[in-house]
Formats: sequence, C-alpha cells, structure tokens
Amino acid sequence: MGEMANSAVEFYPKGTRGGGGGGRADGSHAGGDFGVTVTELRELMELRGADAIQKVQDSYGGTDGLCQRLQSSITDGLSGDPTFLELVWEALQDVTLIILEAAAIISLGLSFYQPPGKETESCGNVSGGAEDEGEADAGWIEGAAILLSVVCVVLVTAFNDWSKEKQFRGLQSRIEQEQKFTVVRKGNVIQIPVADMVVGDLAQVKYGDLLPADGILIQGNDLKIDESSLTGESDHVRKSVEKDPMLLSGTHVMEGSGRMLVTAVGVNSQTGIIFTLLGAGEVEEDGKEKKAKKQDGGVAMEMQPLKSAEGGEVEDREKKKTNVPKKEKSVLQGKLTKLAVQIGKAGLVMSAITVIILVLYFVINTFVVEGRTWMTECTPVYIQYFVKFFIIGVTVLVVAVPEGLPLAVTISLAYSVKKMMKDNNLVRHLDACETMGNATAICSDKTGTLTTNRMTVVQTYVGDVHHRVIPDPGQINPRTLDLLVNAIAINSAYTSKILPPDVEGGLAKQVGNKTECGLLGFVLDLQQDYAPVRDQIPEERLYKVYTFNSVRKSMSTVIKLPDGSFRLYSKGASEIMLKKCSYILDANGEARSFRPRDRDEMVKQVIEPMACEGLRTICIAYRDLPSNPEPDWENEAEIVTELTCITVVGIEDPVRPEVPEAIRKCQRAGITVRMVTGDNINTARAIAAKCGIIHPGDDFICLEGKDFNRRIRNEKGEIEQERIDKIWPKLRVLARSSPTDKHTLVKGIIDSSVVEQRQVVAVTGDGTNDGPALKKADVGFAMGIAGTDVAKEASDIILTDDNFSSIVKAVMWGRNVYDSISKFLQFQLTVNVVAVIVAFTGACITQDSPLKAVQMLWVNLIMDTFASLALATEPPTEALLLRKPYGRNNPLISLTMMKNILGHGVYQLVIIFTLLFIGERMFNIDSGRNAPLHSPPSEHYTIIFNTFVLMQLFNEINARKIHGERNVFDGIFSNPIFCSIVLGTFAVQIVIVQWGGKPFSCAPLNLLWGQVIATVPTERLPCLKEAGLGLEPGEEEGEELAEDEEEIDCAERELRRGQILWFRGPQSYPDPGTLDLRNQP
Repeated sequence: MGEMANSAVEFYPKGTRGGGGGGRADGSHAGGDFGVTVTELRELMELRGADAIQKVQDSYGGTDGLCQRLQSSITDGLSGDPTFLELVWEALQDVTLIILEAAAIISLGLSFYQPPGKETESCGNVSGGAEDEGEADAGWIEGAAILLSVVCVVLVTAFNDWSKEKQFRGLQSRIEQEQKFTVVRKGNVIQIPVADMVVGDLAQVKYGDLLPADGILIQGNDLKIDESSLTGESDHVRKSVEKDPMLLSGTHVMEGSGRMLVTAVGVNSQTGIIFTLLGAGEVEEDGKEKKAKKQDGGVAMEMQPLKSAEGGEVEDREKKKTNVPKKEKSVLQGKLTKLAVQIGKAGLVMSAITVIILVLYFVINTFVVEGRTWMTECTPVYIQYFVKFFIIGVTVLVVAVPEGLPLAVTISLAYSVKKMMKDNNLVRHLDACETMGNATAICSDKTGTLTTNRMTVVQTYVGDVHHRVIPDPGQINPRTLDLLVNAIAINSAYTSKILPPDVEGGLAKQVGNKTECGLLGFVLDLQQDYAPVRDQIPEERLYKVYTFNSVRKSMSTVIKLPDGSFRLYSKGASEIMLKKCSYILDANGEARSFRPRDRDEMVKQVIEPMACEGLRTICIAYRDLPSNPEPDWENEAEIVTELTCITVVGIEDPVRPEVPEAIRKCQRAGITVRMVTGDNINTARAIAAKCGIIHPGDDFICLEGKDFNRRIRNEKGEIEQERIDKIWPKLRVLARSSPTDKHTLVKGIIDSSVVEQRQVVAVTGDGTNDGPALKKADVGFAMGIAGTDVAKEASDIILTDDNFSSIVKAVMWGRNVYDSISKFLQFQLTVNVVAVIVAFTGACITQDSPLKAVQMLWVNLIMDTFASLALATEPPTEALLLRKPYGRNNPLISLTMMKNILGHGVYQLVIIFTLLFIGERMFNIDSGRNAPLHSPPSEHYTIIFNTFVLMQLFNEINARKIHGERNVFDGIFSNPIFCSIVLGTFAVQIVIVQWGGKPFSCAPLNLLWGQVIATVPTERLPCLKEAGLGLEPGEEEGEELAEDEEEIDCAERELRRGQILWFRGPQSYPDPGTLDLRNQP
C-alpha cells in the first residue's frame, strides 16, 4: 500500500492533458473540462451504502452521468496513453569523531604558541634548535591533518550511505513498477503500472487484487471486499451496483470480479489521505520532540477519512514505518551491533587507560625524575602534551570501535539485493535475504513453482469413453461437444485467452489463469472456437458467478437462456464435482443416472490412473434451472447440486526441467523441501517423485488436508503441538490442502522443539488466502506472475519468474551474506586487536603511539569502509550449498575464525614490536622513540606504519577464506571490486609514505623502496642501472655504462646485482640520501 502515497498528485484523462485549461488537482478549481472537482469526488468517496447511491443518482445522474463528466465510457474506459549534505551531517554526528575534532581544534590553537626562546629548554622535551625550528613552527600541521582526515572519513561515509540509499530507492521503484493493474482503454483490456492509473479509468477488479484507487462499481459478479485495513471490520463486505458500489483503495478483493470506474487516485484516494495525514503527523511530532516532547499525536487524528476507521490510522502508520527498507534491523545486524558495542566498551577502557598512563608517565618523568617546576609560560606547552595524549587515546577509541560492522551488513545486503534481481528474486524486506542463509525447510506450491504452469489437456473421459489422446471432434456427440465448448468458454474468466505465438512455429501464448487456458486450448484442439460464444454472451450478460476460491475448489456461472430459464455451468476438482453430479452424458449425448457406485467406479478406472501419471483432473458439468420460481442464488448449496457431468479431463503440467537438480542441491545443503498443493494426492505424489522430493524406500509421509487435520487435533478439535511434532519431520507432501492447512503446518514447524535448532521455514504462495502463511513464515515467497497483489504484499521476496530454482539462488545469496560478514569480521577484529595493542603498549613504554592519529584514521578508513566494500561484495559460489544451514543461534565467530584472528594477530604483533624496539638497529637508522614534541617524522616509525598497513592488505586477502581453505587466492579475480580496492589502497599508501610528509608523520622511504624495486627481475632490461646505486657527484653516466659493457655481460651484471643486495644488506649502504630513485633513469 505504501506506493500509493508516492503516486503523483495530478492525474488527467489523456485527451485533456496539456490542453487548454486542463484540470488541476486541487479542490478550488472547477475541474477544468470536467464537470466534477477533486473535492467533490473525495467527499463522495466518504459516503457509504444508500447515501452513496443517492448522492451519485442526485448529483451526477447515476454512474453513466459520472462517466460522462469524467470523459470516460462505461464500456470502453478512457481514451488512452535524503540529499548528500544531509548524509554528511548524519555522518558528523559520530561521537568519537566529534571528540576528535574538538581535540584537533585545541591542538591546532595551542600549536601556534611558542614559549620565549630562553624558556624553551625549561619547558621540557620540545623540538628546538636551528634544524628543528621549521618543524616546531609547523606544529599546527598535525591538528589540521586530523581535521582533514575527519572530513575525508565523513565524506566517504556519506557517499557510502548515499549509494546505499540510491540502491534502496531503485529497489522501491522496481517494486512499484512490478505492481500493475488491468484497465480498459479504447475498448482494449491492458495492464498498466498502478502509478499510471487516472481518474475516469475503467478498472477490472478480480479475486486477489489490492485496489490501488477509489472507485464506483459499474458491474460486479459476487464481489466481496476485505475493508479491514481501512475500517477495522473483519467481515467481508459484499459489493453490488444496487446496494453498495463504493470501492476503496487499499482494500482486498476476496471473492468475485467486476468493473470499477476510478474516481480518486494518489493522495486523493482514501489511503492517500491517510498517508498524507500520517506524514504531516510525523513532521509535527519530530518538531515537538525536538522542542519539548509534549504530545505524540501530531495532527494525525485531525481528520477521520472514514467514520469507522477506529485505530486504522495507527495500524497503517505502524505499517508505513516498518516498510521503509533502510530502517529495518535484521537478526544479523542486531548481533553485530551488540558485538560492536561490546568491543567499543573494551576500546573505551583501553583508550582511557592509555591516556591515564601517558599523563602519569609525563608528569612523573618531567616533575619528579627531571625535577622541573611548573612555569606559567610553559602551561600552553604542557597542555599541548596533554592534548596530544588525549588525541592518542581518542584515536585508539576510533580504531577500537568497529562501526563498520553494521555498515558491512547493509553494504552486503544492498549488493546482494541488487544482484538477486538478476536471479529473479525481488527482495521486499532486507532481512529476508540473510534469513534464507539459515533456511532449513521450504514449503513449496506445486503449480507454476515446481511445474512449468503451462497447462495442456492430454486425456479426457467423455461419452463413456476414456480417450488417452485428444479425440477427433467426430468421436464426440454434437450435443455433448456443443455443451462442452459453451461450458468452457462461458465458465472461465474472460481475461483468460489463447493468443497466437510470437514466433512462427512456436507455442501459443496463454494469458490469464493457466488451468482455464489449458481448457480453452482443449476447445481449440477439438477444432472449435470459444471466441464466438463469448461474443454472443459477453461478460455483462452473465447472470450470476460463483468465483473459484480455496473453499469451493470450483467455479460456476449462470446464464439466462432465450426461453427465460437458466443454465449453470460448473467446473472444479473432479472428486468434489462428481459428488455433486446426479447424471452423466452418455455416448448419445443423453443424460443418464450417475449413482454413487458409478462414481466410485469412475474414480478407480479414470481419475486415479490419470492422477498417478501426474495429471490434474477437472470435471466439467452443467444444470438447467427453471425461471419460475426463480432460484435463490444466495443458497449456493441448493444451486450447485444435481449436476450433469459432461466430461472429466486430465491436464498435464510438466515439471520444470531444472527443478529436480535444484531440489537435489537443497537436500545436499540440509534443506528439506515439502510440497503443499491443492491437487489430488495421487497427482501430488507423482509430481513429488518426478521432482525428487520423495524417493522409493525413503521413510516419508504423504497426507491429504483432511487427514492432516484429523491427526493434529484432539477430541475437542483443538490443534496440539505434540501431535504436529509427530508428523512434520517425515511429512513431504500435503495434498488437497487449504491455505489454513498451510499456515498450520508452517506455524507447527516453526514452534516445534523436537530438534535442537529452531527450524527456519520458507514458504511460497500465490493466492490471497496464502497471506497468513506467507506472513508467518520466516521468509515468504510470492509468485510474481501468478501471484495476487495480496500475496505479494504479504511476502518478503517476489519470484519474478515463479521458478523454484530462483529460491535456491536466494539460499545461495543468503549464505553468501553470512560468509561476507564473517570475512569482514575476521579481518576487522584482527586489525582492531593489533592496532589497539600496538597503540596501548607503545604509548605505555615509549610515551608515544607508534601509529599517529592521522595514520590511525587512515587505517580506520581502510578497515571500516574499504574493507567492508571489498569483502562484503564477494559473489556466491555453488560451494555454499555443500554446507548445512547456519544455526540461528550460533556465535558469529567460529572456531576457525578465532584461530585465524589470533594467529594473524600474534604474527603482526611480533613483527611490529620487533620493528619498534630493534628496527633502528636492523636498518641502521635513527630511532623514532622518545622524540620531542613537534619533531620531524622519523623513518623508523614510518617503516612501522607502512609495514602495519601492508600486513592489513595481505590479511584482507587471507580473510577471503573462513572455512580453513588453503588457497586464499582462489577466485580472487571474480570480484573486481575487491581487486580494485586492494590495488587502490596499495597505491594510496605509497603516495602517503613518499609524499605524505608532516601531515601523515611520514618520512620518504627511499632505501626501502629502492630495495623493493631492485628485486624485480630485470632479465629483459639488460641496460637497467644497478639497483639502489645512484651516481656519485662528478661521475658521468655514459662512461660508467661503457665501462660496464666492456667488462661484464648482462648475465654477470644480473648475478652481481643479486649478490650485492644479498651480501651487503641495508647496513652497508653509507648514505640513504644517495639512493633517491627519482635520480635513476
């Protein structure tokens, strides 16, 4: 229903759109070229029953007059044809970033203060001297760099959110485009998007529709509407042209069919008015909450669009709020948020201890060990130290708080949802995607999901003969043939039809109800035509229609014959219909008595053999009724009885060729597939065997709905969970079941406690009455082609191709979401643990963090945003279906993941601490420990920073495998996003190290990079200069090359270069400054 609130405000009949004085959609306008205003139509739709009929009659001259004013026809219908800055602001609300900004601003302000020259030494370890004077003056750079880094983090976060919102908006528009409605324009029945419906349209309403607009019933057949969503009344309301013709948007068609003249759409419809008021109420509430939190109601209840809508607004409001995809929090998101909070608390403790230790260390060392006194002029310098310590603590907190965890879920889900559209899964609720990763049971419909839903009559019993192929017309008595053609043509929805194939030689197109299309195809196979019959008796002349529903399991239509009497045509499930038959047509077309024993014989000889071949059996019958006295049409039991059987047909609906393999995959993946169908139990069992749901020799149960109900209920008729628990583990087929049976089964499996882990159940449905089962299931799949609007609204995922194989794809994507999050979790926890321990230990021992604030923010950006993009967008593989479902209550971190995190964490800490405490001796460079305030960046700490980041990049590759796989590079090139992010991060890291300078606390690592590049094989570059050796002053390049070429050949040069690098080592180079690669050719 939510899409109706987004519909355009202005709708015009297309003939007037853009023309002079075309109608405006406001109540003040006279209506343009129309004889009625929007306000008048809205007021009209608020009336009910006799008042409404009186108003239409008095003000508009009946529905004909209203049609004329709206420039429509009673038969032919109309003539036809969050901003980025807001996300930035939201990202700025992060508390840790705000603290960091404040500290950076303080640091920035204090850095401009320098104590008088003579007092510099007395203030402690502050950078001084001629060579350090420039660096001391540049003390402001660190504060500015932190602010700039925060801006970068905020912009990247906002961009991430913006792209996510864009994807969700695309999803919402896709869902809206999927919603179409049948209208009549230019005399043609066409389907248009709901958003394109306009006032004056002639809409065809049928069983299962969710009405997208308000309107007045023009013609109806046994129409019943569920108005509970607007009025709160649970009883279905019978609609008729004479008694109550008002149809309202947002209500469900529960029975029957008809035609409706559209009188209000979008914000002017009843649902639109409610949504408009709710929107106003929410804005008002937000304003009041910000000021004083006085009232909760806003203006939501100022107007009551319906006099009986008690509580309706509240329900719709709740529904609207929960239907916004971006606000959903799934089970996985809840787990990760909880984990993030726990880690964040630990990080807060670590950061606080870090700051306390740094401050105590500084105070004791300065005022106790060195014996200095606090001097007034030194106060700003001391405050700078304290601010520096505080910034270190806050950056530890920034790295420790894994705010990327919930973000990773959202990115993974958004990516999966987008890709799932290509796999024919239109996800309506985000959490359904991940829930499918836990699925342990699938309750599937048969028709259209496991089968092709292309119905074909292949056998028939007519005139006392069982024809195993379609008979020639001459084999059937002419009277019987005439009755057969009329019964099928008239007693079917007129929207069902057979159209010529798109390609010559192809199959004819079946439009509408597939069972009816199969019967219409049977008429064509008998070399007859149903179209002239429908032309002779149009839909408007049908006297009474008993539409098909899950209770009747049949459809009946009454027509008036020329002599004034009536004829009833009926069709339905053969076992049910034959019980209502008292006669049957013989070979001569004459009705003879049809006794119970004849029926039993027919079931044994005809129906059961057909069903065992997987055929659906339909019985077609008729009855003549007198005109005087006219029958009581409301007494259906008296009308649809004493029928005369014309024929029983066997309809084939072949199993989809890909379904058996898809079911095998499910079974390998630990998912039990059950078939829940309304068909005969023999038909259902045969199809289940063809699909692979049941196998000979297996211990399984196949039940009919009535047997199922008998077994699960006690003497009082109450359902007992213990009784269900004895049945469902072995139940594989539930035949002749009603939607209530399906709901009972789903609820029973979910509530069961006979297995250790709670069952996670997915259900498919297409009918209006499947709504409760779809809602109850953990994941509800609605059919995109055959499904009703009500079923789609109740579902979590819409199968756009109605194919079971698409459900298996959803399982793969669901499991892939879990795997993607686990990969990211493994990576981020490793980074978190190492970064926090390094900063904490380094600060405690050396009175400074080896990783500076800006460097920490860069690491945070890598592990939060970039890693979540890289690891959360891995495509799924078939290997995901080789494992059992994830337990719903299993911990997020598995034993293998824990081993990976600890193993890699210890490895990284050993490397970092080795570099921190003996790295200066290893590389023959100055130590970066105990450096004074505002000192220049050191090569020592730059190597630590660079090594740390590169280890994270390689750990990102390791994190791709979380189930103990050996080859971490397997399938790495199948994810271009991952490759791009790793290479991009590597390139940016080089830029930061080489040219980051003071803002990133980095010194260029010429020696290191010279060695790295020198190890590249240069076999095909014989004239490349010897690695790492620059030109000495005064040396001429040409002479040296000439000398080399005379003395040694290329092979010897290659060997010598390797020997030099191996034996001399980095300590033998006299001056790193001479190894500037920028001077090399």
